Amino acid sequence: MNKRIYHGSENRIEKPVYGYGKKYNDYGVGFYCTESLEMAKEWSVGDGRSGYANIYDLNMDGLTVLDLNDREYCTLHWLSVLLQNRQFEVSSVLANEAKEYLISNFSPDYSSADVIIGYRADDSYFSFAQDFINGTISYRQLSKAMHLGNLGQQIVLKSEKAFSQLTFVGSEIAKADEWLDKKLSRDKDARNEYFNVERNRRQHGDLYITQIIDEEMKSGDARLRQDISRKSEDLFR
Repeated sequence: MNKRIYHGSENRIEKPVYGYGKKYNDYGVGFYCTESLEMAKEWSVGDGRSGYANIYDLNMDGLTVLDLNDREYCTLHWLSVLLQNRQFEVSSVLANEAKEYLISNFSPDYSSADVIIGYRADDSYFSFAQDFINGTISYRQLSKAMHLGNLGQQIVLKSEKAFSQLTFVGSEIAKADEWLDKKLSRDKDARNEYFNVERNRRQHGDLYITQIIDEEMKSGDARLRQDISRKSEDLFR
């Protein structure tokens, strides 16, 4: 089965190179793609710089896929992977304890995955995650914040096998004067909705990281399933 995916870049990339890229990306070194052509165009542009939405077909046959949006996972599984790869500011004692606890208890085995599917932690999402481990927002607020701005999910190729099953189809130019404003507006909208509404909307019974640690909550705890109300294919339409 082929999956059509897109990669936003300042360059036209006909043959992605396995093992190349930044190690501090969300899921480590890999080739980061999306199923949205529009999103790839937004990702490709910079300030005064146009880019390309590179188009590929990925043959999924025989690939091991870790889908962090699957029902067996919750937002904390995604966050534990992020904590192992992104450079987090853990200046407080609580944030450091939270990081250690989440990695120890919610980290899925992703070392053998050919492909990882999950949220994309752009600057706004990254700040939401930092607020959570610092105890500023609740687990419910973090889970809901992941859907602000409609950033959707990313598909990351992690293995040589996955790279070998990728076929370049073509590319489309993304003009900076068209797509940069859309990119900035999406992030701004997510931040505004978060700070104006979600960050201050505490509810009775909300779970905070301190309670999760103190009560030694583990993967599968029913109280942590509140963020999964729909299947992953419904979340990112």
